[in-house]
Amino acid sequence: MNFFNILTFLFVFFIASFFYKAEAQDFAPKVYPDRVILTWTENPAVSQTVTWRTDTTILGSKAQIKEEDSSPSMEQAITSYDADSRILSGGNNYITANYHHVTFNKLKPNTVYAYRVGSGEYWSEWFQFTTASQTDKPFSFIYLGDAQNDIRSKWSRVIRKAFSHQPDARFIIHTGDLINRSDNDTEWGEWHYGGGFINGMIPSIPSPGNHEYIRNKQRVLTLDPHWGVQYTLPANGPKGLEKSVYYVDYQNVRVISLDSQMIILDEESAKIQYQWLEKVLRENTNLWTVVTFHHPIFSTAKSRDNKEFRERFKPLFDQYHVDLVLQGHDHTYSRGQNLPRGLSGREASGPVYLVSVSGPKMYKVDGAKWMNVSLENTQLFQLIHIDHQDLKFEAYKTSGELFDAFSLKKISKDQAAVFTDLNPAKK
Repeated sequence: MNFFNILTFLFVFFIASFFYKAEAQDFAPKVYPDRVILTWTENPAVSQTVTWRTDTTILGSKAQIKEEDSSPSMEQAITSYDADSRILSGGNNYITANYHHVTFNKLKPNTVYAYRVGSGEYWSEWFQFTTASQTDKPFSFIYLGDAQNDIRSKWSRVIRKAFSHQPDARFIIHTGDLINRSDNDTEWGEWHYGGGFINGMIPSIPSPGNHEYIRNKQRVLTLDPHWGVQYTLPANGPKGLEKSVYYVDYQNVRVISLDSQMIILDEESAKIQYQWLEKVLRENTNLWTVVTFHHPIFSTAKSRDNKEFRERFKPLFDQYHVDLVLQGHDHTYSRGQNLPRGLSGREASGPVYLVSVSGPKMYKVDGAKWMNVSLENTQLFQLIHIDHQDLKFEAYKTSGELFDAFSLKKISKDQAAVFTDLNPAKK
C-alpha cells in the first residue's frame, strides 16, 4: 500500500468513526414470541400461567402444552389454549405491542410439562416447568434485590449465576426496581434479555419499587403500564391494587407481595393494604410465611428511614409470626432479626429482615445497630431451601462465594421459628 492509499484509508476511517453512532440493542416486538415469562394466577400444583409478547400483526395467539415424555415428537398429544391478548400502546419510550397470556389448568401435581407459545408459523422454543406438589415436599426458591441499572451488561450474570446454583428453583422473588426509568421499554427489554429462558422455566413473583412508578400529568402515582401486561398475577389483592398486591400459596409457604411505594406515599392505599394483609395473615393455614416488598422496614443505607411504614406494619409481622421479610431499595446487603426496640439481638425469635441488591448500583451501609450482618459494594443472589419444618437461607456473592447463611426451624404457624446463625465468618 503506497503513501497515498494509506492517507486515503486513514481519512475514510476518521470520517466513518466521526459519524458512526452505536445503536442500542433492538428490543422491538416481532412476529416471533419474546419476553416469555411464567407467573401464577391459580393453584401452582394444578395450573401455570405464561405471558409473552409479539408485534401487533399477531392477533390470535396460542399456547400448547404436553406432559414431558422426553420424546422428540413434541407436536403429538398436545393440548392447545387460545390466548387472551392485551395491547400496550401510547408510550413515548416503546413501540406498540401485543401481550398474550394463557393459564394452563387441570395439570398434575409435581409433574414436568413442556410448552410453547406462538401462532401460525411463528412459535417459541419448547420450554419446561414443574408443577408444585400437593404434599409437603422439599423445594428451593431464589430471592433477588434491585436490578435497576446496567441491567443487560451487569445484572444478567447475577440471575444466571443464581440459576446455575439452583436450576430446580421453583420460583424467583424480585423485590422491586427491576428497571431504572419507569415506562421505558428498552430497560424492560434488557430485564427480559437478562432472564432469558430462565423466565420461561421458573415462575416470577415480582413486587414493584419506586422506579416502577411515575406521576402522570395530574401528579397521580401511576404504575408502569408494562407491569400489568407482562406480569399476569393472582387477582386476590385489594381492589384497585390487584396488579401489585397479591399472595401465592406454594406447598407449605404463603408468599405475600405488598406495594410499599403506595404504602409510603398514599395514606388511603396504606390503610387498604394493612386491612388486606391482616386478613391474609389471619386466614393463612400454611406453616411458613414470607412477605416481600421494596422499601425496607429497617433501612440499611444512610439518611433513610421508613418509620411510619415500620410502626404500622411491623406489629402485624410479629403478631402472625412472619418468618422472612425480603426487601430491596437500599442497594446493600443487611440481615437482622426481630427488632422490638430497633436493635438486633434483643429477642431471639421472630421475623428475619433482609435487604439485598442484585444490580450494580451501590450505597454505603449505615452504622445502625439493628444489623447482624451487612455488606456493601457487592452484587448478590439468595437461595432459600424449605424442607418441612426446616428452612435454610443462603446469600451468595456473584462469584459463587457463600457470604451469609442461617436456618429456621418452625413447629407451628402460631409460634415463631427458632433461629440458628450459620454465617461462615462466625464458624
